[in-house]
Amino acid sequence: MTFPVRLIARLRIAASHPAIESTALLLTRLALAGVFWRSGRSKVAEGTWLQVSDATHYLFQTDYAAVPLPPAFAAEMALACETVFPILLLAGFATRVSSLALLGMTMTIQIFVFPDAWWPVHSLWAAMCLILIARGSGWIGIDRWIAGQYLK
Repeated sequence: MTFPVRLIARLRIAASHPAIESTALLLTRLALAGVFWRSGRSKVAEGTWLQVSDATHYLFQTDYAAVPLPPAFAAEMALACETVFPILLLAGFATRVSSLALLGMTMTIQIFVFPDAWWPVHSLWAAMCLILIARGSGWIGIDRWIAGQYLK
């Protein structure tokens, strides 16, 4: 093999090391969790952790009315999902399930709420979700520890 081919082969092997992949998956989890966590926090009544604000109820009755769920239920579910799933992602626990749920939220937002936001916003969220669904949490997460306990 020539020098450039050997160099590219070595770089490919180094880049595919589980530590590199796990770091990339951790950063993906942090980025995706941050997006949904901040959105969830914007839905809460001031001074509470899980009470949907009046402004959020109003948004779900007006601006987000195309979502095919009762507005009060949709607001509560959105807040619950944007609170629970980011925490699970940060811990690397139920990563694939959490990512699948957030992909569902992303597609719901895309289809019913902000149909013009596919590029670049929702496409990036969907890509992050799909990466985590396909690869899981990597080494840095509770999923890996649990799998290690059951696969011994």
